[in-house]
Amino acid sequence: MDPLSDIIGLLRPTAAISKPITARGRWGVSYRAHDAPGFTILLEGQAWLRFDGEEPLRLAQGDFVLLPTTPAFSLSSEPDIDCIPVEPRNEAIRHGEPEGAPDLVALGGTFAFERVNAPLLLALLPGLIHIPASEGRTTRLGRLIDLLAEECATDYPGKELIVRRMLEALLVEALRWRSIGNRAMPPGLLSGMRDPALARVLQAIHADVRAGWTVADLARMAGMSRSGFAARFGEVLGCAPIEYLARWRMAIAKDALMRGVKSLDRIADEIGYESASAFSTAFRKRLGCPPGKFAREVA
Repeated sequence: MDPLSDIIGLLRPTAAISKPITARGRWGVSYRAHDAPGFTILLEGQAWLRFDGEEPLRLAQGDFVLLPTTPAFSLSSEPDIDCIPVEPRNEAIRHGEPEGAPDLVALGGTFAFERVNAPLLLALLPGLIHIPASEGRTTRLGRLIDLLAEECATDYPGKELIVRRMLEALLVEALRWRSIGNRAMPPGLLSGMRDPALARVLQAIHADVRAGWTVADLARMAGMSRSGFAARFGEVLGCAPIEYLARWRMAIAKDALMRGVKSLDRIADEIGYESASAFSTAFRKRLGCPPGKFAREVA
């Protein structure tokens, strides 16, 4: 698989919570930071999203917002309105006037990842992915949003399952859309996948994680000098090439240990270590505990 598919496959994302959000009139709510990737899809109307210390962002009908981590934020009908603190809930939410047809209809919620490797994805993604309807409407992402809106408006049997699966597909499509877009992005995997030379390197690393890759090997693959490649990789990915390889190897190892179906010898061989002892030493140095203890704690 390609690097993005590899990482998402390892994380096994699911739509943990999805709920309808409606509002009418003047309203504003604020939420504390919470440890879960959040999303919002505006099905009708508009709203303003603000993070502490930043300018408000206008969200319009058809917009999709994904927050790989969810910092404190406010959502409101106007950009400078006072917001009241509220707590996340797992049920339908109504803001503003309780009666009357809503001005805003949205779907919001959170995704769940396998906890042992969630930091891996969060470290490789931008803090905010905003896909305006004007940019996503003609893509499959736009068609997915239309299908999701249609499903939400029905009460057919199996609705909850269909909505969850559509949201999971929407997550992957949003990440893929962002990776081929044209706007500036922070360092991370998606930035690396946009760079043809670095994309070749990332594909090779993920295709053969067992290989004894060196910076010189990877630089030749990228068609660059060793020093130029190392500098470029660090700038675009946010870490050195061998550090990226080590992180990915440990991510695979943590997933295998969590599942508990492979021996240390087999895990070591599959991710490129000469022995279980060498793997255990590297794991302890990076994670602060031996593999066996890690496996017991996450079981």
